[in-house]
Amino acid sequence: MSDAIQSRLKELGITLPQAAAPAANYVPYVISGNLLYLSGQLPMENGKVAVTGHLGRDVDVAAGQRAAELCAINILAQASAALGGDLGRIRRIVKLNGFVASVPEFVEQHLVINGASNLLASVLGDAGKHARAAVGMAALPLNAAVEIDAVMEIA
Repeated sequence: MSDAIQSRLKELGITLPQAAAPAANYVPYVISGNLLYLSGQLPMENGKVAVTGHLGRDVDVAAGQRAAELCAINILAQASAALGGDLGRIRRIVKLNGFVASVPEFVEQHLVINGASNLLASVLGDAGKHARAAVGMAALPLNAAVEIDAVMEIA
């Protein structure tokens, strides 16, 4: 991992967890050429889903943003596993797809996914700035409030 990225993680008080193993018949990442595709990450913390429920009913925007931050931390953990521990190989995050479990009346999915976008930009600098989608979902696996997948350009 590059010293700059390690320093930013330390400044933010973030220790990357061990990358989560897939829960079904899929792989956690695929490298194709210079692109790294990461499977969807849930807001896991200490081995369990930390933020559950639906935005607009059970979860407020601040808690949703925290869920998105946890997803971003898990994205970095998966990227680290895929890249042999060297997050310095990330040239840029190309795209995030953010999925927010929400009631039909909730329309602030974009604010929720800002939690992930802000964290990734803080950790990776310009390489962390990305295109993205933020969409509402009727439900997510394990009653997670947020799920995020990513595509990265790598060296």
